Amino acid sequence: MTRWLLATLIAIFSGGWAGIGYIHAADSQWDEVVAASKGQVVYWHAWGGDEKVNSYIAWVVDQVRDEFGITLRHVKVGSISESVSLLDAEKTSGRTKGGRIDLLWLNGESFAALKRGNLLYGPFTHRLPNFAYVDTINKPTTLVDFTIPTDGMEAPWGMAQIVFFADTAHVKNLPQTLKRLGAWTERQPSRFTYPAPPDFTGTTFLKQALLDLVIDRTPLYKQVTESDFELYSSPLWDFLDSLHPNLWRSGKVFPSSYPALRQLMNDGEIDIAFSFNPAEVASAISRQLLPETVKPFVFSGGTIGNSHFLAIPKTASAKEGALVVVNFLLSPIAQAHKADPQVWGDPTVLDLRKLDTNLAALFEDQSRDDTTSVLEDLDRTLAEPHPSWTERLEEEWQRRYQR
Repeated sequence: MTRWLLATLIAIFSGGWAGIGYIHAADSQWDEVVAASKGQVVYWHAWGGDEKVNSYIAWVVDQVRDEFGITLRHVKVGSISESVSLLDAEKTSGRTKGGRIDLLWLNGESFAALKRGNLLYGPFTHRLPNFAYVDTINKPTTLVDFTIPTDGMEAPWGMAQIVFFADTAHVKNLPQTLKRLGAWTERQPSRFTYPAPPDFTGTTFLKQALLDLVIDRTPLYKQVTESDFELYSSPLWDFLDSLHPNLWRSGKVFPSSYPALRQLMNDGEIDIAFSFNPAEVASAISRQLLPETVKPFVFSGGTIGNSHFLAIPKTASAKEGALVVVNFLLSPIAQAHKADPQVWGDPTVLDLRKLDTNLAALFEDQSRDDTTSVLEDLDRTLAEPHPSWTERLEEEWQRRYQR
């Protein structure tokens, strides 16, 4: 899955990976961190828009309470940008400690903004015993977030890649390129749509289309300029202008989120959708959120993939508690539970070869069928563009299409 992405990232960072080898260092003071964390209350700002994710976090709440004496509060946010704004406000007010956020689930433009604003605690990943299990070699996005080096300021939590899926009761030939998808919507109008940006799933569709449409992708991995944006995004708007009349409700209304998109398919209103979770189809079918006739597929030229991360604000009130929670989330037990399609299906960041036989078996025992076979087909992962492109694409999409 990673050889194409690794080549892209090496090209972006021609200077290599020097300077980040410290992440595998052990922390002899970890026992003191654990002891200090007991009794702390950790406020974790994390997206709350999906039932299975919320259920998994509720499981984590129970685990860290019972094992470490930590009270973990899931602060459900619609967008992590809300939390970024709160941290910006704390900085403006002069707050340097005692903040209201102890832990963040984030990536992309949110991490870039917080790192740029010097609002994050760290580097800290070298202090986490379980970080030694992370596969930083074969999963290079665990160290690079939308082209921005993490520098130990956030810990990778899970992997993601766009996977399309279709109801094979109505779709016989899967459109495995963007061009074929567009042609399919012409023949089957109103049977496809995507979430409205800035929903992250909808924004990722814009980036996927952009990567497929441009001839030279190099400028997409650099800070966007207005001249580059106008030149390189032009094919995207031309494509969307032709696509939208053939979408669900003629492209005049868009679902607000991925769960809303999935509901449209479950209700029989659309026949093709997509997710940022390769195991989503298996998970959704098991919960009767998608028909059993739905099958996943990927574009033959690759789809966007990334890692999602955990970060600790510089003003966090419970830094020790946050560190212990992150370390637990990187444990083989927590990662295996999260990777189970019956639980969440979020792919692990760990290198299973580093685990002993019993721990590795936690992953191997998970059920696999034709709804998860696509996991073996993710051999071309496209790197995320620079986060500045995300912001401009969202702004321009809203200017052109928001009603």
